[in-house]
Amino acid sequence: MTDEESRRVFCKNLIMSDARMPVIFFGHGNPMNALADGPYARAWRAIGSALPRPRAILAISAHWYLPAGLVTADEHPRTIHDFGGFPRALYEMTYPAPGDPALADRVVELLAPQPVHADRSWGLDHGTWAVLCHVYPDADIPVVQLSIDERLTPSEHYELARRLRPLRDEGVLIVASGNLVHNLHTYAWGRHAQEPYAWALRFETKARELLLARDFDPLVEYEALGEDAMLSAPTPEHYLPLVYAMGAADERDEIAFPVEGIDGGSVSMLSVRFG
Repeated sequence: MTDEESRRVFCKNLIMSDARMPVIFFGHGNPMNALADGPYARAWRAIGSALPRPRAILAISAHWYLPAGLVTADEHPRTIHDFGGFPRALYEMTYPAPGDPALADRVVELLAPQPVHADRSWGLDHGTWAVLCHVYPDADIPVVQLSIDERLTPSEHYELARRLRPLRDEGVLIVASGNLVHNLHTYAWGRHAQEPYAWALRFETKARELLLARDFDPLVEYEALGEDAMLSAPTPEHYLPLVYAMGAADERDEIAFPVEGIDGGSVSMLSVRFG
């Protein structure tokens, strides 16, 4: 399909809405949240009920982090169970949302000249479907995933995300899924309850203050925020989806935190809605 053909298909299928679509960063946490009927699952369902219905969803997940710029272009993306050691019921879950090759082509167009290529080998990983199975349980909204290219700096990711803003006026909901605080080395596994670590609370509090002040620059270059930041994001893949959400937001967006909490002492379940 040529670029012009993709544009025509995309515009033909476009469902215009009076409401500009928001951007949402979800703290997705443990994959078991897909099966649970706990506070996070209930909060995600409430978000889905309150949102205007999108034409399609563009997802940026912490779990598609590799040295490549890719976007899923399969008409029927598979459900990926990219985890180990969980109950069989979790591996039996599927999220059969359709894909949207025309939206994938639109993403490639918007992100040019940064090379992003159509991919038909991936699908929807649990960073995407374990949240969307609650937000849109009918799995009837097309979903496209964009990879996080590990070769880019946080500032480069932020600039890429800025180019995605037009999608919000084209009926596309941008969903970024990761965790503001994600340190599995200190996570309390099993049934042992763990109060949030002081460094996790401090970093989450600082991030919330900066978000509400719309002071995104320190959050993009988060490593400069010091030891609390490095303990909270010892590796970048779960943090970078927040950078994408901030980049796709703009000065018109109200900022809210529809989900809160810290799981296992060191995984923030904070969600951030822009718009």
